[in-house]
Amino acid sequence: MTTSPLHGIRVIELGNYIAAPTTGRLLADFGADVIKIERPRTGDELRRWRLYAGDTSMLYRTTNRGKRSLVVDLRSDEGRAIVLELIRGADVLLENFRPGTLDRWGLDAYTLQQANPRLIVARISAFGQTGPLSARPGFAAVAEAYGGFRELVGEPGRPPSRTGVSIGDTIAGIYAAFGVMMSLFERERGEEDVALPLDRRTIDVALNETMLSVTESLIPEWEAYGIRRERTGGRMQGIAPSNAYLCGDGKSIVVAGNGDAIFQRYMTLIGRPELASDPGLQSNEGRWEARDALDDAIGAWAAQRTSAEALQTLDEAGVPAGPIYTAEDVAADEQYAARGMIQRFDVHDGAELRRDVGFPGIVPVIGGVSRPITALGPDLGQHTAEILAELGWAQDRIDDYETRMR
Repeated sequence: MTTSPLHGIRVIELGNYIAAPTTGRLLADFGADVIKIERPRTGDELRRWRLYAGDTSMLYRTTNRGKRSLVVDLRSDEGRAIVLELIRGADVLLENFRPGTLDRWGLDAYTLQQANPRLIVARISAFGQTGPLSARPGFAAVAEAYGGFRELVGEPGRPPSRTGVSIGDTIAGIYAAFGVMMSLFERERGEEDVALPLDRRTIDVALNETMLSVTESLIPEWEAYGIRRERTGGRMQGIAPSNAYLCGDGKSIVVAGNGDAIFQRYMTLIGRPELASDPGLQSNEGRWEARDALDDAIGAWAAQRTSAEALQTLDEAGVPAGPIYTAEDVAADEQYAARGMIQRFDVHDGAELRRDVGFPGIVPVIGGVSRPITALGPDLGQHTAEILAELGWAQDRIDDYETRMR
C-alpha cells in the first residue's frame, strides 16, 4: 500500500464513549498514529455498551479501530507526566470531557501550550467551551433536543423519537475531524518556525451546535415565514411523494418520486395517469398538499406486489427506490462487497473467538475501494508496554507500571 495520507501524524485521544473516539477513528483510518488513553482496569465505558458476551463490545471494537491503547490514571501525577510527555511529540490532542475537567487534572491550556506550542486541540462537549451553558454536562440525546433535531424525528402527534444510532456524537466526531484537518492544513501552509495562535489551534465542537447545523433551513423558515417544521414520520417536510411503503410480502420499500418528471412516470407506472396529468400536481408544492392521497394511491399499488417485484418495476421506469435493509441484507450486499465496505475479522470478545465478523469499511473511498482496516479496537492496555518503551522507559520500569495498572 502507498503511504497513508496521515502517516506521521500522532494523535493523543483523551476521550470516552463515541464523540472524540469517532474523531480518532477517522484520523486512524487514514494513517494517523492514534494513542487512546484509557483508565486502569475498566477502560473506556464503551467497552461495555451493547455488550452481549465477554468484556469488550463490538461497538468498542468498531469505534476504536486502528488505535493503540495505553492505560493511564489521569488523576495521578505519574499519569499526567506520561500524557504530557506524549503531548510533546504529538500533533493533535482529542478530548470530550466536561469543560474544566482537564484543567483540574493539570492539563490546562497554558500547560499544553508550554508542552507543545504547535499542538492542535480538538474539544467536544455538550454546549461548547464558552457561553452560559458551557459548564453543563450532557450526552448527545440532550444535545439533539437542544439543537432542534429531535423535534423533527418521529411520527406526527407522538413524542419525538431517536434515530437508532448515536447520531449526535457521530456527527460531532466528524466535525471535529474536519476541524483537525483544517488546522493541520493551515499549520503546514504556515512558516515552519511560527506557531499558529492558540485559538486557531483549538477546535471547539458543541454537540447541540452540530445537531443544529444539520437541520437545514429550520431556523430561516421560522424567522422569515413563521413556518414551524413538524414531525412527518417517513416523509420529508415539503417534499412529496417520498415515503416508505409496505408491500404484499410484509417488507417495506422507500420510493423517492418527488422530481417533476419522475412523478409523471411514477403515477403512470402505478396505473394512475390522471394524477400524472393533474395540473395541481405538477409542482412539489401541490404534491405536498395532496401527500395523503398520493401516499394512499402508492400504498395500494405496493400492497399488491412483493417488494422485489415493486422494486424491479420502479427501477425499469427510472423511479428512485430501494429496499429497507437489515444488518443481514447489508452484510450480503454485492455493492458494499465490491467497494470493500464490509471487512471481515476474527475477533475475540473476551468470552470466545468470533470468526469472520463483518465490520463497516473506511469512508471516503480513495482509489476505487475502501482502505483496509489495519486493526480493530484494541484490548485494554494492549500497547502500554510498546508506547512506554517508545518514551525510553526501561523494561523493569514498564513491568512495574503494568503491574500497578492492572
